[in-house]
Amino acid sequence: MNTSADLLKELRIDRKPPAAAPPPSGRKRWLVVAIVVAALLALGAWALFGRANAIEVRTAPAVALGNASAQASVLDASGYVVARRMATVSAKITGKVKEIMIEEGMRVEAGQIMATLDPIDANAQRTLSTAQMQAARSQVGGVQAQLQEAEANARRLDTLVRQQLVSRAQYEQAVASRDALRAQLQTAQRNAQVAGNQLAIADLGVDNTIVRAPFAGVVIAKAAQPGEIVSPLSAGGGFTRTGIGTIVDMESLEVEVEVGEAFIGRVQPKMPVEATLNAYQDWKIPAEVIAIIPTADRGKATVKVRIALKEKDPRIVPDMGVKVSFLEAAQPQQPAEKPKGVRVPSAAVVERDGAQVAFVVNADDTAELRRLKVARTQGSDAQVSEGLSAGEAVVLDPPAELKDGTKVKLQEG
Repeated sequence: MNTSADLLKELRIDRKPPAAAPPPSGRKRWLVVAIVVAALLALGAWALFGRANAIEVRTAPAVALGNASAQASVLDASGYVVARRMATVSAKITGKVKEIMIEEGMRVEAGQIMATLDPIDANAQRTLSTAQMQAARSQVGGVQAQLQEAEANARRLDTLVRQQLVSRAQYEQAVASRDALRAQLQTAQRNAQVAGNQLAIADLGVDNTIVRAPFAGVVIAKAAQPGEIVSPLSAGGGFTRTGIGTIVDMESLEVEVEVGEAFIGRVQPKMPVEATLNAYQDWKIPAEVIAIIPTADRGKATVKVRIALKEKDPRIVPDMGVKVSFLEAAQPQQPAEKPKGVRVPSAAVVERDGAQVAFVVNADDTAELRRLKVARTQGSDAQVSEGLSAGEAVVLDPPAELKDGTKVKLQEG
């Protein structure tokens, strides 16, 4: 039987720390390390072999159709921007370049001086022609003085012969001298006129040493330098320039495209066109068919079509590549409807099990098969009304082994 002292000892609080657990044995410790290493190896192998087995693909984004109009494209073609007024300006005479006053990209006005040639020969010819004209005019003055004296002598003798104070032979001799001087005066006057014409030609020769712009435009090429010989006939062979520079009238820019013979029937004059420059893919330029050139290229089986651009912009320059879409005429009585769906490259649309499908790359790098409803195909693009959303990445030219859920990776380069 416990005493009261023993009972009090049982109620006392034990403040000693608990005894530490015994350390794990060496076998258990190695077991834990092995499990962690195996998990890491499995994860690395999955990442390595999973990526190695992924199919390399190329993708392109699905683009939403814009809020366009009731006009639909009936034909697509490609061509280039050309200038109707473009000239390589040259001198009319052969000469040495004295000064060049143009640079590439410079705008010039009609009649503006582009270059000057050495005028030494032209000035010498003009000085000679001036002296010849002055000599011819002096000769005219001398003959006129002689003619006035001869006419006065003939009138005096006419009076005397009537009074029978002189012989008629003397009178007739005076009349003959007068008539001869009249003929000499006419000859001298004609010589003076010829000399004046020669001086005018010499002035033109001096003016021909100045090369002027034939029309307003922009200089796109500078072909000569001071000290070089220029000639319109390239008389000096490879060492002679045939032009000073090339200018383009930017107001005359238009588009030329070649349309296949099989589709030229869809194109009509005044037909609306939408042009897109290769350099500015997001810029849609309104345009219009000017004319269909009435001749065909036998080798390419195409017909050339001229298209006028309705917008003038410094970004449009000659020889730029451009794609055009020939549009149907708008129907004003029908309200414009917003196009539905997206536009994707035609290479993304394939046929599987009798249906048109495309593969979309998801965020986890897996391919998802989508059944599509293709509204129309325009050139290298397809308009998809159902099955895709704007911004989704579609696989281009999907291989036959690509299935729904297949792991993919983007092709480098």
